[in-house]
Amino acid sequence: MPQEFSFLRAFESHLRLNKGLADNSVEAYLRDVRILLSFLSQSNEQIAPAAIRAHDIRSFLHEIAGLGMSSTSQARILSGIKAFFRFLMLENLIAGDPTSLIEAPKLGRKLPEVLDYAEIERMLAAIDLSSAHGHRNKAIIEVMYGCGLRVSELTGLKISSIYEQDEFVRVTGKGDKERLVPIGQSALKALNVYLGQVRVHQKTGRKSGDVVFLNARGNALSRQMVFLIIKDLAAAAGINKNISPHTFRHSFATHLLEGGADLRAVQQMLGHASITTTEIYTHIDREFLREAVVRYHPRGRG
Repeated sequence: MPQEFSFLRAFESHLRLNKGLADNSVEAYLRDVRILLSFLSQSNEQIAPAAIRAHDIRSFLHEIAGLGMSSTSQARILSGIKAFFRFLMLENLIAGDPTSLIEAPKLGRKLPEVLDYAEIERMLAAIDLSSAHGHRNKAIIEVMYGCGLRVSELTGLKISSIYEQDEFVRVTGKGDKERLVPIGQSALKALNVYLGQVRVHQKTGRKSGDVVFLNARGNALSRQMVFLIIKDLAAAAGINKNISPHTFRHSFATHLLEGGADLRAVQQMLGHASITTTEIYTHIDREFLREAVVRYHPRGRG
């Protein structure tokens, strides 16, 4: 039995028994290591894991990057390889970890699409309030933009979770974690009109008596339906950006930060576990700063 094969068998047992990983995850880890070993075997007929050095790993990463593999895929493969060598160190099968000083390729963070305030007003103005679902759709836009809710939080919003006097809504987010989010007057007004003039006359489904936003059958709106409502309104408003329900969450956060809101406060309102997730919304602020230097600094234009 080749030495590297016995190491892989031991690594597989470790992943299954000690880590309790599912079959798909185990196979992914093993595949990452096999890719490395296959690359190294091209120049060495037999290379034991103990003989692999950091420059071998770097050569491998350079090779797969040259093949056009994305940074995300490179980082995933390196993660599997690092787990393999950590296991070998844990079992005292190698003297040193060749991956310890190797960093994953930097992952580009995609900046979110953001609507400016004028575009949001155009979408609101495009709503036909005389239609059957006009007031509902206006309330949807106002609440998404006014509270920064995820689409699942919007569709799951309860009437009993609206605290009008205190101007807060109670939201159930990821992992069933609840948080209180402020709600402004515009969103509250749109909600009150919808609830008091439209929804009050609807028959509700067995499980949707306390649900805020209903479809024509009296059941909770699906996420897909919210997506279609927004796409239609964007088209009616002549907005060509790639808009989804999440766009309003991005816009909520960006506009707050542009207005000077504290990053920690925005983090709490969005329900982000880590502030680094919220920091992606500061890209607009940084762009404003850059433009200020270019326009007003005597050396800004080079």
